[in-house]
Amino acid sequence: MGLEATAAAEVDYPSRPVRIVVGFGPGSAADLTARVVAQRLSRTMGQQFVVENRGGASGLIGTEAAVKAAPDGYTFLMSSNTTPVNLPLLRKVPYDPKGLTPVARLGDVVTGFVIHAAVGVKTFQEMLEYAKKNPGKLAFGSSGSGTGPHLRYEMLRYKTGVDILHVPYRGGADALVDILSNNIQMMNEPVTLPHVKAGKLHLLNINHSERSGDFPDIPTLTELGYPNADAPIWFSLWAPTGTPKEILQRLNDEIVKHSKTAEMKEKLRLAGAAPVIQTLDEIAAFREADTKQMAELIKTAQIKIE
Repeated sequence: MGLEATAAAEVDYPSRPVRIVVGFGPGSAADLTARVVAQRLSRTMGQQFVVENRGGASGLIGTEAAVKAAPDGYTFLMSSNTTPVNLPLLRKVPYDPKGLTPVARLGDVVTGFVIHAAVGVKTFQEMLEYAKKNPGKLAFGSSGSGTGPHLRYEMLRYKTGVDILHVPYRGGADALVDILSNNIQMMNEPVTLPHVKAGKLHLLNINHSERSGDFPDIPTLTELGYPNADAPIWFSLWAPTGTPKEILQRLNDEIVKHSKTAEMKEKLRLAGAAPVIQTLDEIAAFREADTKQMAELIKTAQIKIE
């Protein structure tokens, strides 16, 4: 890009609506996070940032669409580390993960395993005891094979040896319908947390390095005696690789600024995420480190998907 074109990109961008693709349906954690960010960027950047849900195949359909989009700053992907990091380590995917460049790391998912109140257990240890006494009686619903919640389930099986059926869905919102009907008994998704507060589900642990401010009495996996048992889930805005650096920098600056506000922190909290402040270089380095960590986790736990 020449100097004149660069200057034009800085001055004129965005000159039309911007699309944020989400690989899961409405109500999913990715969708909720995308809408928080889209609302703030629409307010401050003079154009609408529009969320487009393209669910299916554990997020692969939406991710492929974003990777193949023109790298002009008008199409982005809102995704957890599932499709840019996890799935390429587990199976062949229809895109090059390097075809995505991280723009801003938005937040780390702070949630844990929940279980339907009708099962009759309220703690992590009680769940383990129930699962071992009743093999095959519990079913765990995830937002799809290879997603962060699925890997958390695999780590639970690997670390504890419990026999729990995995049921993949098109997204967390779909699985939520079945857990509230007790068709499945367990999940690990932010969409479950309001139902914990309503008493329909019991939160058994926190999958994070620290306890949740919303559930201060619930211990982390490390506190429960299972260190290094988590599969981190983090959300980022991603751009097709080749998008002008000036556009990426401007968006990163805007999102970092918004992430420091009380309003943004509260909205991300309601979406089940803790905000993270990182520069373009920092998030690129974090992505590389997370890829290495997840590759080792998958190898150690012998995680495979059909």
